[in-house]
This record gives sequence, structure tokens and C-alpha cells, in this order.
Amino acid sequence: MTPIDIIITYDFICPWCWIGHQSLKAGIEQAGMAGRFRSQYQPYELNPDMPKPSSNRKAYRSRKFGSWERSQVLDAEVAAAGKRVGLAFNYDRILVTPNTRLAHRLMRYVLDQDAARADDLFSAVMEAYFTRGQDIGSLDVLVDIAVSIGFDAAGVREYLNGSAGETSVVAQELQAQFDGVRSVPTYRVGNQRITDGQPPQHFARVLQAAAGEVENM
Repeated sequence: MTPIDIIITYDFICPWCWIGHQSLKAGIEQAGMAGRFRSQYQPYELNPDMPKPSSNRKAYRSRKFGSWERSQVLDAEVAAAGKRVGLAFNYDRILVTPNTRLAHRLMRYVLDQDAARADDLFSAVMEAYFTRGQDIGSLDVLVDIAVSIGFDAAGVREYLNGSAGETSVVAQELQAQFDGVRSVPTYRVGNQRITDGQPPQHFARVLQAAAGEVENM
């Protein structure tokens, strides 16, 4: 049976993208459809002008939200939502806000080399940043993450040191905007679009409907 594609539009700096990814996986299990769906990753940079590799998080978030105290309130809300789906957000460890272009290029590399490991990379990058507080704008950090899921360090480093994947990432981001994506996470399953942090049961209903449409074609 041909897998049904789920197009996931995301950014590695978006905590709700990680929470949504966890809910999506739970929704697939609830629907009893493991193996029926295949994730396709579409990049979307929330901060494309962020200095490379990263900026001081406290200064950036204080400017964005008006105060560091307001930022901490929002972080606490995210951490609570993450805990409900089994994810650990350790914001006290996060010192920088990264430019995510390099991480998206790494995803392009993984998709080209072994697309079956894209889900592993997604989770590994998110955990590195939100749980361990690592700078995912750093080439060295991204190489280590790729190695942790089975890729060769030299090959990854050579790819990221050049400009490979840059054109593809930019083209996919433009396509997302053309398709009407205005926020992340956004999920597209057949003709259905899911946005924001939906619970597993919502994903399960949409996935079951999409599978039914395919079977009736």
C-alpha cells in the first residue's frame, strides 16, 4: 500500500513544531495507522534575518516580547505543554537564539541521503536545542547531531561547509508561502490542513478521513 504523505511545514526554533510532531505521532498510533503515512519536511524560517550562527536569547526575547519576564512566562507555558506530551523543555539551559538555515540544510542532506532518517533528525535537533540547550546554529553541533543518528561526520561537514542545499531550502520556503502557509507548525494531509498545537485525537480524526478518501478513490 502506497504511504500517504504528510507535509510538515516547520522551523527548528519553533517549540510548538516539536510538540505538534509528538502529537502527530500519537495521533497516528491512536488511529491504528502506523506505516500508512510518510512525513515530508518543508522548511519555514521564522527569523530568516537572525545573525549567524546565533544571538543572545535573553536580549532577543526581551526586545521581542517587551521584557524578559514576559518571555519567561511564555517559556513556562510551552514547557508545561511539552511535559504533557512527554517532552522536556529546559529553557534555563538555552542561552542563544540560532539562525536555523544551516539546520534546514542538514535536513535537506538527510532527505537526499536517507529520507527514512528524517524523523530521527527532526527529533534530534529539537532535543539538542530545547532539552540540552545546544546552539543548533553551530556547524559543529549539527555535525555531532548527524553522527548521533548514523551519518558520517566528514560527509556532513563537507556538505554544510559549502552552499549545497541552499537553493532547495529557499525554494521550499517560497513554495510554502505560495501555498498560503503563514505560521508553523502547519500540516497538510491530502486536502486537509492542520495548524497550531492540536491534540493527538484531532490528528487521528484527520488521518482517518484522509485514509478513507484514498481508499475510495
